[in-house]
This record gives sequence, structure tokens and C-alpha cells, in this order.
Amino acid sequence: MNDVQTPMESRWKRRFLILLLVIVAIPAILVAWLAIRFGGDVPVDYDTPVEHFKYGSTGGEHEMGFPYWIWRVLPDVCPQYLPGKGYQSLGMVYERNADGSDRALPIGTSQRRYQGIDRVFVNCAVCHTSTVRTAAGQPSTIVLGMPAATFNMKGFEEFFFRCAADPKFAKEYILPEIERQGGELDLLDRYLVYPLAIAIMRDRVLALAGRFQWVFDQHEWGPGRVDTFNSAKVIFNFPMAHLDPREFDAPADFPSLWRQRQRKEPREMQLHWDGNNTTVEERNKSAAFGTGTTPPTIDLARIARVEAWIMDVTPPAFGQFFPIDEKLAASGAPIYQEYCAACHGASGSDFSGEYVGQVTPLVEIGTDRRRLDSYTHTLAVNQATLYAGYPWRFTHFQKTHGYANLPLDGLWLRAPYLHNGSVPSLRALLEPAASRPTAFYRGNDVYDPVQVGFVSDQAEAGGRHFFRFDTALPGNANVGHEGKPYGTELSAAEKTALLEFLKTF
Repeated sequence: MNDVQTPMESRWKRRFLILLLVIVAIPAILVAWLAIRFGGDVPVDYDTPVEHFKYGSTGGEHEMGFPYWIWRVLPDVCPQYLPGKGYQSLGMVYERNADGSDRALPIGTSQRRYQGIDRVFVNCAVCHTSTVRTAAGQPSTIVLGMPAATFNMKGFEEFFFRCAADPKFAKEYILPEIERQGGELDLLDRYLVYPLAIAIMRDRVLALAGRFQWVFDQHEWGPGRVDTFNSAKVIFNFPMAHLDPREFDAPADFPSLWRQRQRKEPREMQLHWDGNNTTVEERNKSAAFGTGTTPPTIDLARIARVEAWIMDVTPPAFGQFFPIDEKLAASGAPIYQEYCAACHGASGSDFSGEYVGQVTPLVEIGTDRRRLDSYTHTLAVNQATLYAGYPWRFTHFQKTHGYANLPLDGLWLRAPYLHNGSVPSLRALLEPAASRPTAFYRGNDVYDPVQVGFVSDQAEAGGRHFFRFDTALPGNANVGHEGKPYGTELSAAEKTALLEFLKTF
């Protein structure tokens, strides 16, 4: 046989091989490239637990994450829905780069590469980080683990809802702003990924806005506060428009995160303001829902890093910022032991006390009941279904009938006081309710070491406008924690000594 190929046969063979390459190899390469480009789930990780707390993921970027450049430019696309310039105007805290400029993302935000796009959303630190200044004009000190006293959560939510409903939430406005701010999108991102992402995010945010209409209908919370458990009802599809009106307008202050180990060892304390859970780990997973996580998307490994860090982290001492009169503080110690220690612990680092971590009935403590009423038995039952089928299914949520006696570690940084933040300073808290301020301003990070609280008598300073807190509004009452057992009948000298001792916590 003659095996020699003719020129025509050779040409047809080459053409066949080329066709085979086109039909099989190139699509396979394309599929592989697309899998790499749009596959993967890679969060940005950090070496130290401190950096991880500030910027590490909890998993919320999966469902709630904004594409990085959309997040970056929205304050300049929709500035009319912010009280000032950028996310800073909502009280979010930015660290500085070496050149003095702000970092691209504030503390309390995390980043993850998911489905081919970098996504950004909030983490635990957004509600548990703030700043302190010793005087106006002085630089701010960032304090991790303290309540986010300057962060306006309601304003944060409403900004995105209002911006998504604005005609400018569109590729025609967002893409040019990304380019202006130096976002060098490649051709695929510019002409396919980001236009599609803008349309999807608009639809998602508007859908959420419909479910969270109750947020708009409430009184302003002000910085440092959140209506936690009404948000949880939305997750469970409660008929928000038909709930008992007394459940609404129930914002409470963000808590601190220090010394969590002592809240579970040697005995478990009742956690949250109303003591509705006794397990730190469940409390943490519940809080993660506020960062956009869901049972399928929660990043347990990275949340565990935060849990490990908050177990033993301690608050900064008052004495690092201001002097303490040690003699006067010593004279206040026995007063504290007589009036406060049984419910709040022997000191800021010693949580021993007969009633520490237990719930005091509302009829006895007498503080505003809205936060207590907002957490219902029905919600507790629903929370017991979370993580069904997982080893970490919730089993400890319960309805209580009062507020928990909390340890007082880092007390000086936890102003304003009471669960709803209705009393601006410790000095005011030692007065009967009738003598406490009926209105004051929240959101200032300048500290008043005499009153032991943040400056609260200024409507604005340094170009910043502060939130006027009105104690006459629902959920804002400054009553309770008064009478002889609570020290409001002490003499002026005794109160001054007690305050000085409380500065040591």
C-alpha cells in the first residue's frame, strides 16, 4: 500500500487538527479560565488577631457583600444621603496610612474574593470599635472592643436603601466614578461584571429595603445604638406591620467585648442586655447575623479567631488618659462594695458577686422596658430553629423579664449609660431620674473625666454635628436604677468618691 499522503490530504489533516483545537481545546481552556476567574472563595486574611478583628471576615460578604468598587464610590455617587463626607460621617473609624491618608476601608469591614469579584461588608468590629479624645483638637485614640459610640447604624442602613432607589445607582454614574477614583477595571469587569453587579446589587438592596421598611418608620436611633432583635424578626419573616407596637422603638447601646472568658468561667452569665442567652458561643454566632452571615455562609473558622481574641482582651485603663486621685478612689471603694459589688462584681477585673450576670426583674430595676418587650417568646422559639441539623444548633435563647446585671470592666468607655444609653454620664446616673438630663447630644468622642462620660452638651464641634437624644421619645426613657439601693441617695461627697473609684475599672 502507498502510505504517502498527498498534499491535499496533508492540508485536510491540518485543517481537521485546527478544527479539533477550535472545537475542543480552546473551549476547554476558556472554561478553565472562567472557572479560575469566577470560581473560588478567598477571604483576605490577617496574621495577627488584632488585625483580624478589625478587618477579618465572618462570611457576610457571600450574601450581603458589595463589590469593592461599588462600596468605595457610593458616598460620592449619593452624597445627599449622608450627613457629611464619606462613611466617616456615619461614625465609621478609619486608620491612617503612612502618608497620612485614610485607609481604603474603615475598621469593621472585611473583604473576600467570591464568584470572581472582590466583595466588602461589615464584621464584628464595626459595632465594637470607637475613638476617644482627651480634649477638642487632640488626636483620637482608637479603642478596640468598646461600644461603637460614634457609629450610626440606622443611618448606615438608610444610606444604602436610599442610594439604591436613586436613579444614580446605575452603571452610567457608578462606572465613571470608579474610573475617577482610580479603579482600573479590566475590560471584562468594565463591560460585563460591574454593569451586571450594579444591576444585581440595586435589586437586592431594594428588596431588603422593602423588608426593612420598619427601620424608616422608627424614631432615629442615634449613634452607638441598634434595634437588634427587631432585625432578627425580619430574618424569620415576622409580619412586621402587624406586630405589637410596643415591640418597636427598642434600640439599645452596643455592648463592649472585653474579658469574655470571665463571662463563661467559672460560671456562665446571662448575656445580652436582657440576659436572653447564657452561652458566649451562641451569642457570638447570633451577632454574626448582623454582619450578613447565614447558616450556610457563616465562616466559623474565622469567627473562632475573633472569639479567641475577645476571650482575654482587656480595656485600656482610665489612668492611661487622665489622672486618678488614688486617695479619693480608695475612699470610694467601700461605698462601691456596699452599693454595687453584689450585682456588678468586686472590681473591673473581678466579676465575683452574688447577683453578677443574673437578671434583675424589671419591676425592681425600673428602666425603660422597650428593649425587653422587643424580645418575645415567639422570637426565642424561632431562634431555636437556627442551625437545625448542625452540632451548634441554638438551644439557649430564652425570654426573660428584666435586665442582666453586667460586670463593669472598662466602664468609663461604655457611656452613655443604662441599656438604652439614656444617661450621658456616670455622674448623672447617680442622680434620681428627675434630675438627669432630659436631652443631650451623642456621638462626640471628646471625653469629660469629671462627669465620666463623653461630652454631651454640644450640638456641633469641629464641623461635626451630633445627635440630639430626647428621653421623652419611646424607648429613650432615662428612668430606673435609682433609689437607695442604687446610690442615688448618697451625699454629694460620697458620690464624688464613688465616681473616682469607678474610674479604676
